[in-house]
Amino acid sequence: MIRDFQRKDLEPVMEIWLSSNLQAHAFVAPSYWMRCAPEVREMIPQAEVLVEEKNGEIQGFAGMIEDHLAGIFVREERRSQGVGKQLLDAVKKRHSKITLQTYQKNSRAVEFYQREGFSVCGERIEPDSGEMEFQMVWER
Repeated sequence: MIRDFQRKDLEPVMEIWLSSNLQAHAFVAPSYWMRCAPEVREMIPQAEVLVEEKNGEIQGFAGMIEDHLAGIFVREERRSQGVGKQLLDAVKKRHSKITLQTYQKNSRAVEFYQREGFSVCGERIEPDSGEMEFQMVWER
């Protein structure tokens, strides 16, 4: 079931956010994600966040800031089972245009978003990590 974020979801969402970033971005120092965590913790309740819940446990979430997809994060054991696609489909129903950035080296994410109709519209070096990012866009 996909639903809106509730305050009680913050701890499991943060656990999924951190573990997903550490696993998907091994090319970025773990200390980077640890430094970002307090800011993300503050931002999540202010963003539009959808969570996918099954049997009372959050399986993944998607975070939007206006029309910008901050990310889709899914528990490791639930990846490649449609959770990310369900979350993205729910976000697409609410937005007619979605932008995002994803690391170029995260080929799994790049391929997922391209398969879901996003196209690369730019690239830049992300200043904090020093890694190349693709800027991507989707429009209904």
